[in-house]
Amino acid sequence: MVKKILSSLVVSLLLVVCYPSEKNKEEEADRIVALPGQPKVSFQQFSGYVTVNQAAGRALFYWLTEADVLDPLNKPLVIWLNGGPGCSSVAYGASEEIGPFRINKTASGLYLNRFAWNKLANLLFLETPAGVGFSYSNRSSDLTDTGDRRTAKDSLQFLIQWMERFPRYKGREVYLTGESYAGHYVPQLAREIVQYNNISNDKINLKGFMVGNAVTDNYYDNLGTVNYWWSHAMISDKTYRQLVNKCDFKRQISKESNECESLYYYAMDQEFGNIDQYNIYAPPCNNSDGSHRSSTKQSMRLPHLPYRTLRKWAGYDPCTEKYAEIYYNRADVQKAMHANTTRIPYKWTACSETLNRNWNDTDDSVLPIYQELMKSGLRIWVFSGDVDSVVPVTATRYSLAHLKLDTKVPWYPWYNKKQVGGWTEVYKGLTFATVRGAGHEVPLFKPRASYQLFKSFLSGKPLPKS
Repeated sequence: MVKKILSSLVVSLLLVVCYPSEKNKEEEADRIVALPGQPKVSFQQFSGYVTVNQAAGRALFYWLTEADVLDPLNKPLVIWLNGGPGCSSVAYGASEEIGPFRINKTASGLYLNRFAWNKLANLLFLETPAGVGFSYSNRSSDLTDTGDRRTAKDSLQFLIQWMERFPRYKGREVYLTGESYAGHYVPQLAREIVQYNNISNDKINLKGFMVGNAVTDNYYDNLGTVNYWWSHAMISDKTYRQLVNKCDFKRQISKESNECESLYYYAMDQEFGNIDQYNIYAPPCNNSDGSHRSSTKQSMRLPHLPYRTLRKWAGYDPCTEKYAEIYYNRADVQKAMHANTTRIPYKWTACSETLNRNWNDTDDSVLPIYQELMKSGLRIWVFSGDVDSVVPVTATRYSLAHLKLDTKVPWYPWYNKKQVGGWTEVYKGLTFATVRGAGHEVPLFKPRASYQLFKSFLSGKPLPKS
């Protein structure tokens, strides 16, 4: 521990010597000394805003937790995005999945995550687009008219400007990761970076990306979801046949027939029962009176499905989102994180219903982007927790099958601590893996297995066979 602290101090001193510039002052202004209720750590943290559009006053919020190792400068930069669209990477990725801290039940403080991914990499959590979490825009119309394209372009601008502020990350290996609707964000941002690199001398060293339970293709996601419901006995044979016969799975939610939408609502209200759709075998978070708690969530509406969201939280504690919304609305927490400096006229929430309702630009499929990026030589991994009914493993497998990829390593069980962690197949250009018993947020439900998954992804090696 003493060596780690000394190493961290040496790095800090070197940075002051090597970068005695205005940019270094900006970096130092973003330094987090300590978060309220935080245990002592040896790694550095930074958070704050990067303006991505001066005219509109759009600024994106980030939180960097550097690698918890002796030499973090030799570790890659991993950017994490959550979905929704409209949900916060601080609330989910950072606070209950892969970040170094968890929020305690009283939201009075934090405790350490044993399987934090910053043991292997520097983690950058980005709240995107503007309107998500602490990110904001001074142009109110940005919150009622947004979508995939602006999100990707703003995220690229963020990364370019952020690396100017943190020049020691220039040239570092970069990987993009995320889940749910970030199944759009991640490959779309990867494409923006590749295109930027083609015309820029100051290239971003993007090496690959990994997405989990990812929204991928309207038709295959919808078809796979309905089949998952039926195959897991969540709906009746009659409802399944009606959904298949009445719904045009290629259409967007706004074009769905009333009859089809009524069938979805009927299935959820009358046939699902009081379950957590994001992990069908975990208990939901209930109110004190025993009623079901309703909330937004990072897959609160797939753009192609007429979802009325049921309560997400499951896993080790099904009510974690409540703790996040208390903690990040605390004035002392916001001050420590240099957040909400413009006094946003709404409280911080894990997901923005305004953005979700007004998401007006979405790709029908990102499979063409996969095909494009595979040609560029990026490392691409897709994983799926197999007890998620919102973006289920069947949906992902249908989507990937449409790519018609050649198999390099046939399907096999992979292992974690002498237990089957899931199953995997390595294709030419892409690796697919399932995580056994994991819900929509794989690192929440299976932290040890997801840590192994991340470790294998970074190394570029297949998951262990034994």
